[in-house]
Amino acid sequence: MENTFDIIIVGGGPIGLACGLEAKKAGLSFQIIEKGTITNSLFNYPLNMTFFSTADRLEIGGFPFPSIHPKPNRSEALEYYRRVADIGELNIRLFEEVSGIRREGELYLTSTSKGSYQSRYVILATGFYDIPNMLGIPGEDLQKVKHYYYDPHYYYKQKVVVVGANNSSADVALETWRKGADVTMVVREGELGRIKYWIKPDLENRIAEGSIKAYFNSSLTEIREQEVDIQTQEGKVTIPNDFVMAMTGYQPNFAFLEKIGVKLSDDFYRHPYHNPETMETNLPGLYLAGVVCGGMETHVWFIENSCEHAVKIVQHIAGKQTKT
Repeated sequence: MENTFDIIIVGGGPIGLACGLEAKKAGLSFQIIEKGTITNSLFNYPLNMTFFSTADRLEIGGFPFPSIHPKPNRSEALEYYRRVADIGELNIRLFEEVSGIRREGELYLTSTSKGSYQSRYVILATGFYDIPNMLGIPGEDLQKVKHYYYDPHYYYKQKVVVVGANNSSADVALETWRKGADVTMVVREGELGRIKYWIKPDLENRIAEGSIKAYFNSSLTEIREQEVDIQTQEGKVTIPNDFVMAMTGYQPNFAFLEKIGVKLSDDFYRHPYHNPETMETNLPGLYLAGVVCGGMETHVWFIENSCEHAVKIVQHIAGKQTKT
């Protein structure tokens, strides 16, 4: 078969690219397949997003990441990873979605929207940003409900409800408020959650002065075209509303993992089975890399601490190659 490689890497994000760089260093043939653009999840991050990590922590493959800011922003990261892909001469097929992976003898057959590929090994570096955690309440299917956020300008003079208490919620609340939105936060817990240390005091002060309204120990219970219901400790509150920003997090594509045969834990976290020493799943020769490893615990793995997955995987594959 013409499209035959040592490794197929599913996912063209930073960790997928890191896997490609390690494979190339080891002299293994590979193909990266990405359903969107390169680093598709980063591309879909908010326009003004700033990383929590410094540039050096986001580096892959030994390529320096120059940044004019203490912490790089979205546009700098996109520029960096594009350059890494070019300089590293990585084989990437973009806008090609993987639909299935199955074992055929000693090889894996990976089927996509544009063809099929054979390989001895497969690495899944598919992230978790494509499937939002749903609220599960009436009205969530209305067009005014957004699970992704890009540019605050769109919400000028609008009544915006932000659901959540972590980084994404804080960014949305502050940015839309500064662009003229009337912002109300709905927080399930009694306090704000994990928020960048330079952002949290700003939000706390805006809430304290009343510029941004916040309902703690509360939940959104119904969404309608022009208003929403909020269940608070004092009872139900109904407020006017134009947009709901449900910043409730995201999850890996568990259905796809199960479809191809990767075992998941039976608890809420649905951890995909893998050997932490080699990153190999219950399927011989099929590996996990990056945030997908954490299941519903999407705060465990990040770019900076999952680059090591690429090294572990390729070392394990190279060891198998040597034995054969």
